[in-house]
Amino acid sequence: MLLRGGGNHTSPFVDDESARTAGTYVDSQKVHIPRSLCLPPRNVVLFQNTLSGFIITIMSNKLRWGVLSTAAISLKKVIPAMQQGQYTSIAAIASRNLAKAQEAATAQGVPTAYGSYEELLADPNIDAIYNPLPNHLHVPWTIKAVEAGKHVLCEKPLSLTVAEAESLLAVSARTGVKIGEAFMIRSAPQWRRLRELLDEGRVGELRSVVGFFSYFNLDSANIRNRVACGGGALMDIGCYLVHASRFAFAQEPTRVVAKVDRDPEMHTDRLTSAILDFSAGQSIFTCSTQLVAYQRVHFLGTHGRIELEIPFNAPIDRPTRLFIDDGGDLFGRSITTETFPVCDQYTLQGDAFSKAVLENAEVPVPLEDAIKNMAVIEAIFRSANSGQWESPQP
Repeated sequence: MLLRGGGNHTSPFVDDESARTAGTYVDSQKVHIPRSLCLPPRNVVLFQNTLSGFIITIMSNKLRWGVLSTAAISLKKVIPAMQQGQYTSIAAIASRNLAKAQEAATAQGVPTAYGSYEELLADPNIDAIYNPLPNHLHVPWTIKAVEAGKHVLCEKPLSLTVAEAESLLAVSARTGVKIGEAFMIRSAPQWRRLRELLDEGRVGELRSVVGFFSYFNLDSANIRNRVACGGGALMDIGCYLVHASRFAFAQEPTRVVAKVDRDPEMHTDRLTSAILDFSAGQSIFTCSTQLVAYQRVHFLGTHGRIELEIPFNAPIDRPTRLFIDDGGDLFGRSITTETFPVCDQYTLQGDAFSKAVLENAEVPVPLEDAIKNMAVIEAIFRSANSGQWESPQP
């Protein structure tokens, strides 16, 4: 809703004296907001003086999202999920092919389709952008979106290098918009419960994180198997294991050592294993694009162990489970199972980011955290090349 007022007060806004008695008075801008227009805390009111008077823009409690491209993850997972959100509304989608954008918009029930990314970014009715473009396009198009005044939720990994990610700091500070990395697990109930259990000392002192994430894909045309586009196991799925380790220990690793096996033709890392050395313990993980599909993470402490059954691709049609083991019985009779109701972590991710924007709070995975994650990824690649321990350098 846009309310305009001029010097003759033809709008609902009245003179200063009446304002003091009729409603809420904003001294800093000398703009009167009648009590009948006061909104719940989640809503945002932006106002500014103009030569002819003032303009007040009142945003609803849903952020209006535009989707940058018709990437599979957006069509299959993110858009359907965010359409169910409490704070999210998918208002537009863009492709470099208008027919493709229109087809996707019709199939997904999105009201507006654009035949170029630039048109989407120029749309004044869009508050935020979801960026699922190939990895090498994440930063360039995030910068363009931010320059257009849009908040950005960018798919992981946010960038190809630390330097590239750091380039976003200045533009974010200058424009005042929020940038977040789309690690949806941070909003998932099982991961939030993990944080609670670790904080309350359920496993004693956390000393080890052991993770595995893999799938099998030999398609050379697939974006995940193209080095120039930021493909490979570590960038695509190993980034989750790095993030999970940092999240669990709540600190940064001081050094890493790694071994990488590259595909002889595609040159992507098809098998990567690493040890991350934290002051509190160690993380050991393996990720692969050419192994049987599997994912699991264990968190081991001095008095217990926690296991996430499907840690990353949590299903939307069945509950997820978390196992707590006090080590009293090697056959599993001492394991306690916690079950979480069916939900969609992409819905929760969209709501968490949108709520942070509406309330001017920190997004779940801010830019600074994304830079630290990329610093570890860079160190892993350096170690694989040098054969030595390497320290992350954010």
